[in-house]
Amino acid sequence: MNELNWAIIGPGSIAHRFAEGMKQLNREIYAVGARSLEKGKAFANQYDIKNVYSDFDEMLTNPEIDVVYIATPHSNHYEFIMKSLHNGKHVLAEKAITVSSAELEEINALAKEKSLIVKEAMTIFHMPLYKKLREIVDSGSIGKLKLIQVAFGSAKEKDPNNRFYNMDLAGGALLDIGTYALSFARYFLSEAPNEVLTTMKKFETGVDEQSGILLKNKEEELAVVSLSFRAKVPKRGIVACEEGFITVDEYPRASRATVTNTMTGKVEEIVAGETDKALEYEIIAMEESVATGENTTSELTNDVIAIMTDVRNQWGIKFPFEK
Repeated sequence: MNELNWAIIGPGSIAHRFAEGMKQLNREIYAVGARSLEKGKAFANQYDIKNVYSDFDEMLTNPEIDVVYIATPHSNHYEFIMKSLHNGKHVLAEKAITVSSAELEEINALAKEKSLIVKEAMTIFHMPLYKKLREIVDSGSIGKLKLIQVAFGSAKEKDPNNRFYNMDLAGGALLDIGTYALSFARYFLSEAPNEVLTTMKKFETGVDEQSGILLKNKEEELAVVSLSFRAKVPKRGIVACEEGFITVDEYPRASRATVTNTMTGKVEEIVAGETDKALEYEIIAMEESVATGENTTSELTNDVIAIMTDVRNQWGIKFPFEK
């Protein structure tokens, strides 16, 4: 595999974790772009990055850059992904990759036209544990899949000025933490849901504060998703089949799970991968996709964004910047 020149847009907290992952893999970061040149230089000094830009357009026209990692708030993802693609760059974008299916459809069309890879940095799709768990479900060893239960609750400070509650920045629990829960559910469902039911409580700024989402597909597999920005809830996912169930705690970056066979009473622990290497797995997956031209997680990403778009439409929430 030829070494790729990576650039980062947005040197925030998740970008620091990404840069640490690159360092652990002995990869160099070619460039970083930041609205504040001072912050960009500080980030570059910390990770030995030679090229720093405060003008994103200038950075994206640099022919030496192969892949752009986008670590800005998701309200900016569409703009930066499209600019990257127009300039011939592959893209790895943080979750949620876009705020709507309309945005993602435009991105997918342009990526196809230019033979470029666009991948979402969704840890669940790249952690080694999940491949093993999916093999267990697909094998039928604990029977046919019936029900998925998944929750994510975070007790965010009640601050209307925080980005989590800001309509202009596509705030709300759904796009921030809900994308993990829905990605977990979609990963195990045998096909995308064709029925979506939901209810929601708004925060005072108009974003979704907490919600319940019920999914059902043509196979009549059910998924129940619970989200909250104002109440801490254990990050636990349960995949229940006719003869047993899988439990995954701290599921966004899990490396351990238990499989309980309800017919025999046997409980087996499944261990794969390392939680601390979550972003390293994403980097490797991106490199493999660029090398092969195949994006094996694109269908899952498309389905999750479609679910969130449907849910927001039912809630009547539209962000000010949306078309």
